[in-house]
Amino acid sequence: MACTHTNMIQQVTPASSGCRLCLESGDTWVHLRMCLTCGTIGCCDNSKNQHARKHAAISGHPIVQSFEHGEDWRYCYIDDEFLAPVTDASTTGSVGSTDRAA
Repeated sequence: MACTHTNMIQQVTPASSGCRLCLESGDTWVHLRMCLTCGTIGCCDNSKNQHARKHAAISGHPIVQSFEHGEDWRYCYIDDEFLAPVTDASTTGSVGSTDRAA
């Protein structure tokens, strides 16, 4: 199944250098994700708070990109689908589901 939400991807600037909600509460995170609709940075599903997934559910912004150095994958929470990397010629193409924690 191909992601049907790629039209929501915008040119964004990271809103922070870490998960703002974790920083405000004094929590830590495992990995970071950036919302590709608004630039919000949230913690991943392996993190205690899962702020990136919560942001997607509340805001309706389904696609995130890894905010980790050396990673360029994108993921759609609604379609449970990884998308082609940013450096790929087809930046909106689907590459299928995997076991990575979004």
